[in-house]
Order: sequence, then C-alpha cells, then structure tokens
Amino acid sequence: MSYEFDMIVIGGGAAGLTSAGMAASLGAKTMMIEKARLGGDCTWYGCIPSKILLNKGKEAKIAGRKTNYAEIADALDRIREEVYEDADHPDIFRNMGVDVRTGEATFKDNHTLSIKKENGDVESITARYFLIAAGSRAFVPPIPGLDSTPHHTNHTLFEMKKQPESMIVIGGGPIGSEMAQAFQRLGTQITIVDMGGRILSKDEPELTSIVQDSLERDGVNMQLGSGVTSVSGTDKEVQVVIEKDGSKTTLKAEKLLVATGRIPNADKLNLEAAGVKYTKRGIEVNPKCRTSQRHIYAAGDITGLYQFTHMSEHMAKVAVTNALLKVPMKIDSKHVPWCTFTDPEMAHVGASKKQLDEKGVKYEVYRFPYSKIDRAITDESTEGWIHIYAKKFSGKILGADVCGVHAGEMIGYYALAMRNGVSLKKIADTIFPYPGYALGARRAADQWYIKNQSTTLVKWIRRIFRYRGQLPDLSDPDRIV
Repeated sequence: MSYEFDMIVIGGGAAGLTSAGMAASLGAKTMMIEKARLGGDCTWYGCIPSKILLNKGKEAKIAGRKTNYAEIADALDRIREEVYEDADHPDIFRNMGVDVRTGEATFKDNHTLSIKKENGDVESITARYFLIAAGSRAFVPPIPGLDSTPHHTNHTLFEMKKQPESMIVIGGGPIGSEMAQAFQRLGTQITIVDMGGRILSKDEPELTSIVQDSLERDGVNMQLGSGVTSVSGTDKEVQVVIEKDGSKTTLKAEKLLVATGRIPNADKLNLEAAGVKYTKRGIEVNPKCRTSQRHIYAAGDITGLYQFTHMSEHMAKVAVTNALLKVPMKIDSKHVPWCTFTDPEMAHVGASKKQLDEKGVKYEVYRFPYSKIDRAITDESTEGWIHIYAKKFSGKILGADVCGVHAGEMIGYYALAMRNGVSLKKIADTIFPYPGYALGARRAADQWYIKNQSTTLVKWIRRIFRYRGQLPDLSDPDRIV
C-alpha cells in the first residue's frame, strides 16, 4: 500500500521536534502536526519560563528589593520568543524538509489521521509510521470547590501581568518548590501545602531538607503533612481549607497555584481507532518506544514514563532509530538524571539509596561537602553535599545525589561516567581545572581512595622502603579528606 508520508509526528514539543528533525535527516518524508505553537510545554509553560523567574528571583534577593513585575512579564515574553525563534520556529523544520501543519490530530484508523484545522476544515492524511509525542497537561485534583475557584497551573502562571501579594501553592514537588522560591524572592508571600511530610519526595531526604531549609529562610510558609479539604474564592482572594492531624485551618491568599503533577494527553487522539493501547498513566510502550501497533511509536510525556525534556529527546531518538533504521535501541532507564533548580539545586542520577537498600545491594556511600570545594568557598555558596553510591572495591557507580550550586551540571559527570562504565577510581585519576565546581565531582570520587586505605598496606610500604613516618589514623570510617 502507498502512503502519503513515511513518518507523521503528532506533537511539536521536545519529543516531537527531535523526532521530526531526525526523521527528515534520515531521508524520510515527514510531517509534524502541532495544535498550538511549536516548542511545547518546555518553551512556553515549563522549563524556560520557570528558569527565567528563578533567575529574576535570585537577582531580586541579591538586590534586596521587590522588583517591577511588569519588567519580568516582558522578559518572560521576550526570552520565550527568542528561544522559539532560535530553536522551535516552523521554518527551521521546513528547511529540513518537514511538512509542518497546525491542527488537532486524531486517528481514523491505524494508518490514517484526521487533522482539524483552525478554520474548521478537516483533512485526512496517511503514513507508513507514526510517532505520538502529544505531551501532557497539568493534573488538577478533584478537590471540592476547585473547579469553580480561579486558580493557576503552569499553563497560566507565566501569563500573569501583575504580581500577586500572596499565593498558595498546592504541591511541594519540583514545579511547586521552584515557583514557591522564585515568587517568594520576588516579593510574593508563599505558602506551600503538601500531604507529604517534606518537599521533593522523590529525592534523598537528607539533602532535600537543605532545600526546604533554604525556602523557609526565604520566607516560604510550609504546611506539610496537610491535606486540602476544600477550596473557594474569587479573582481577588482564595480560601484553602487544610486538615492536619484532625484539625482544620483556613488559609487565605490572593492567588492559588496548583502544582500536583501531570497527566498524559492520551485521551485526546482517538487511539482506539488505531488499536493503540493506553491507560490513565499514558500510552503503553516497550523499551523500544513501540506501542501495541508495530508501526506506531510514542515518546515523551504521553507515555507517562518520564516527565523530563531530556528524556523526551532521548525517547524520540530511540523511537526514530527503531522505526526508520531498524537498528535495535532501547530506553536507557538506568541512567536517568534530573534536577530541581531551586537554590540550592537538587539533582539525582541512577539508583537511589532507598532503592539500593530495598534490593539488598551492597554499596558504599562516598560523601563530600560543598564546604570543602574551594570555588564554593570563594562564592560563599558552601551549602550542599555530594553523595555517590558505588561498589566498594570496583568503584562502579550505582547512583548519585547532588545538592548545591550547579548540581544540575555536576550530576552530568556522574551520568556520563555511569553510562560509559567509568569508575570512581578513573574519575579520581582525572585532572580537573582548579578552582571549579567540577573539581568537587573529582574530590568526591577521591573518597573512594580514602575509604580503601589500609593500615596493613601502609605497614608493608614502610617496611619495604624503610620509611619512618607515622601510620595514618583510619579509625573514623566516615572521614572526609
């Protein structure tokens, strides 16, 4: 059977853009369909605007004064447009040979899409392969009164033109924590409400406490271990009733941000017509990103597996490689890094301490404090720790947590090392420039040597070479050098 396109990509976010560009570069006749503007959540509602606000919040803290939010709103629009023009504009992909269309795509059958255009016209298009990258949307929990109460999600937060005096944030995950700190530093009084006993529940508790302390020092009010029983209010004031240990309290603020996770857009595509299996968690894919249909692939948030831009790009590469090149490639699920860009940052890669303990894996924890990183000392940014989980004798890295300045950059070293089998010994033997934060990654690896020191070995060295120095004191197993 003859099809109009070799590959149709549904969605123009991180996964879609990567897929379409890669497919076209491989010589496939490619179409990309996006219902809004290319760039997806990352450019317009997530990574980019949130980091703009975090940066402006940091500037405000350094300046010690409340900022002009009108200028910040202008910066949000200007920088997002700059990113869009530089990386996401349709003409960039048209120049690659991609047919870029605007409209809502739904399946008519497993090889045919129906595209509803902005003017209401409907067009049917066929393809040999499909890659679904339709992303996700903010999850709004079924809290009594929430559906009739004005509130923000990440899709509306960055469109505000006036800074609120106060805001309640429901959710203490990455989005809630980042935006809480950013707005608090900009001059908005923030209250975080979360059912858990701490923020950033997926990260190492010992380190997330450092982030939580930082937010509290900034002035963020924490209402943790609290459930939301009801919400009410208007555009001028919202009331949030919380319950903790059987006692109810009413919180009031000018605005409300709901940051309680995301849900995939899998219910919007008429996947039943294509025979693609999915659940509330997302489209089901195998490690090759293939769906229940051999010629239909899915990547990114739509699968519900990972909600990171970098994993969307990775999955897109896996999907296109398998679909068009027939070269076996699987999702690298063992070396997935992430970072919450609070101040200090909180980053992770690989297995967590909890996961290793639950599996009964034998490992050592190699710790190194930011207070011993000279560059952190010069910058007066000594708050934070590096934790590496690795095998005692081989130095094989199983996972790592970093909390501190530039943790998002530092975690990349460990991701690279894990992916390529680079041990702590090899990192420790590598020359890093001084004084840099990256040197902290090496000095943390140095602790592998420190923990493997042996008094017996030193005794033999002294005997063989007739040295007369004293034996090192190795009595403290947790010593840091």
